[in-house]
Amino acid sequence: MNLKLAKRIEDLPPYLFARLDNLRREKEAQGIDVISLGIGDPDLATPNEVIDELAAAANNPRYHRYNDSGLESFRQAISEWYKKRFNITLDPNEEIVPLIGSKEGIAHLPLALVDPDDYVIVPDPGYPVYSIGAQLLGGKVYSMKLRPDCGWTPDFSAVPSEVAAKAKLLWINYPNNPTAAAGSDEVFQQAIEFGLNNDVVICQDAAYSEVTFDGWRPSSILNQRGARDCCIEFHSLSKTYNMTGWRIGWAAGNATVVEAIARVKSNIDSGAFAAIEEAGIAALKLDHSWIQARNNILQQRRDKVLSALRSIGLDPEVPSASLYVWTPCPSGHSSSEFAARLIEEIGVLVTPGVGFGPNGDTHFRISLTTSEELLQEALDRIAGLNIL
Repeated sequence: MNLKLAKRIEDLPPYLFARLDNLRREKEAQGIDVISLGIGDPDLATPNEVIDELAAAANNPRYHRYNDSGLESFRQAISEWYKKRFNITLDPNEEIVPLIGSKEGIAHLPLALVDPDDYVIVPDPGYPVYSIGAQLLGGKVYSMKLRPDCGWTPDFSAVPSEVAAKAKLLWINYPNNPTAAAGSDEVFQQAIEFGLNNDVVICQDAAYSEVTFDGWRPSSILNQRGARDCCIEFHSLSKTYNMTGWRIGWAAGNATVVEAIARVKSNIDSGAFAAIEEAGIAALKLDHSWIQARNNILQQRRDKVLSALRSIGLDPEVPSASLYVWTPCPSGHSSSEFAARLIEEIGVLVTPGVGFGPNGDTHFRISLTTSEELLQEALDRIAGLNIL
């Protein structure tokens, strides 16, 4: 059979982290003991209260049925969490839509808003799914360059007027992946002004807003003036409560966009497992002390990585949030060359910055989602390699 794939699939690059995972398996098959500092997949446990709630709900037959629009109680819990965390009042029925993980919603949003030849503006470097959702529809992607001298934040005035005129979506992500940049209310307000002036929906990926260090806690874009007119914020329990495999999240904000996402989802999925939404309610009701204790562990890992990299002459950026340390590559190395050298010579897998866009090729990313023992072993291996 001469099966020909759709052009949209043939033109789609392999997903970055699938490539890295394949590389890890290849090296392990060769007998190499690989330590992965790549994907941001928390190794710490989901809270016991959440697991207990799932077990109880999974035994209830009422949750074994379709859950198309999500539990009303889950949407209400999200609304209450926004009120407690950000002092934002959201209508749980009009301004919140549950998702099967925020990645699902990020990929599906263009189905609701983007026609062929419309532009989607994405950060470079940035999470690859921002681009992929548009590319699958035949949309055009404009890369908005982020630079270290600007704190890895966009210059919205640099977007060409002809792109802005045909753009439907603009993505931002603070705290940021991969750079761990904090962002600011000023950046949020500039993004909103761009959206209002150009009739562009501003999409803020807030997956890391609760993974923070040194006592810092960021705000929500929905706190800003004019946000309800043009903004949608994506959030997830994945990073906040160590629940990546549970696949549960939401989008919140502009009611028209929320309804459009819900309409797309009603045609292509039947909602998340309701028992997981019940577990999500338990997570959202946890006291902040649980998050702080988890963040303290991650901060210790962050400090260990910063100290080790500095000791060998590298100059890592100090993250205020996220699961990552973003570091300039040694002189004379591109990110892919440096990452290849680490995996080939010492069996340590890091993420090359170029995987997030050409503007990231000067840096590599280390994830803090590895146990202290393995993290120390990886850092010792790096220290033993003459990289400068």
